[in-house]
Amino acid sequence: MRPNERRDGGQRDFFRSRLDQIVNLNHELVKLAKTIDWGFLETSFGSVYSDGPGQPPLPTRLMAGLAILKATHNLSDEVLCERWVENPYYQLFCGEEFFRHELPFDRSSITRWRQRMGEERLGALVQESLATAVRTKAARPADFRAVIVDTTVQEKAITFPTDAKLVHRARQRLVKLARRHGVKLRQSYERVGKQALIKYQRYAHAKQFNRANRHLRRLRTMLGRIIRDITRKVADRPDLQVAFGLNLSLARRVKDQRRGERGHKVYSLHAPEVECIGKGKAHKPYEFGVKVSLATPLNRCKGGQFVVHAKALPGNPYDGHTLETVIPDIERTVGASLDKIVTDAGYRGHNAPKDKQFKVYVAGMKRGLTKTVKSYFRRRSAIEPVIGHTKNEHRMNRNYLAHATGDAINAVLAAAGFNFSLLLKWLSLLCAFLQEIISAILTRKFKPIFA
Repeated sequence: MRPNERRDGGQRDFFRSRLDQIVNLNHELVKLAKTIDWGFLETSFGSVYSDGPGQPPLPTRLMAGLAILKATHNLSDEVLCERWVENPYYQLFCGEEFFRHELPFDRSSITRWRQRMGEERLGALVQESLATAVRTKAARPADFRAVIVDTTVQEKAITFPTDAKLVHRARQRLVKLARRHGVKLRQSYERVGKQALIKYQRYAHAKQFNRANRHLRRLRTMLGRIIRDITRKVADRPDLQVAFGLNLSLARRVKDQRRGERGHKVYSLHAPEVECIGKGKAHKPYEFGVKVSLATPLNRCKGGQFVVHAKALPGNPYDGHTLETVIPDIERTVGASLDKIVTDAGYRGHNAPKDKQFKVYVAGMKRGLTKTVKSYFRRRSAIEPVIGHTKNEHRMNRNYLAHATGDAINAVLAAAGFNFSLLLKWLSLLCAFLQEIISAILTRKFKPIFA
């Protein structure tokens, strides 16, 4: 069933005051709420619902507004719910007419709504942020026809992986699962497994690696015994085979993988999709998460350096091999064909679409260099502070959303949150500028135009 969308009918209540009579109508959140095309978001997000019977879902403006506020102000779901009840501006932004003293939704509704929308539909928030920038004169449509493209790593919320810790944790998970399903094991290795892990960590800290590796082999032996014991006891139980299937598979991979081997490895048992990515940073040789592609305008817009496109790239692809999918996505988001794509030297040997092969300018190229192309390369580093802001201020530095779909959703929301934060600053500057003009007219600092 489709959601019952809210419409401002100008309703009045004898015992309550309307929010638009309480708050400051010149506040940037109020201005932004009036500028956003909520009808476009209702059309984009409403396509996942059918007209069948059932309980109507929460209104689109409420859920989309919550997603925007969360990403813009770098809030967790719990903190967002607490502030929504306290802040009348948040409630007005989400479409409420009167102040509410309790939440009209459950905290888990935010998670389910994100999962239901997915990466593709949440991209409408980025589109609407760019359209709002054009409507408020913070950007021009021509600004988005030349872009800078770069990749970064969106780290997952996991601890730094070590072989001993992974092996120990895999054994603990299997033992806990066996107790839950009533599978009696010959031995759990709880006490000796913990002692072996502590000894491994102490010997490794003292750089006595021969002794440390001895205890690592003991941990692998214990895990192998648990795996074989459970495999024997669930062999004739199809229901238990399904319950233990994923954990047994991950435990075998953890037991068999070795340092230095090629191929995808398990770095976290609760997030097996995590990849080890090396970007050549001296202070951080390896990052554990997923690679994300970001694109910004080549020339700075009036309202700031907006994010034109954001997309998670699972599988740790080579940067140059991402343009085949990234460029068409950028054009769909912007609604126009790209004239210039500027990248760093990591995109050499790219696979851009044929009609864009000669519109991609890779740093370090030698042929066809003109003053204009050299100016493009000087502007290429403009994307670096944008990456820093999306990470530190809009939740892309550490992704807490589960699975690969969570990686993709978090990258899109971070881009939308960054754009809306720029729009809030732009609207606040406009309001301050208008207030200065009005105060100057009232104080007769200059002669009014129509005097």
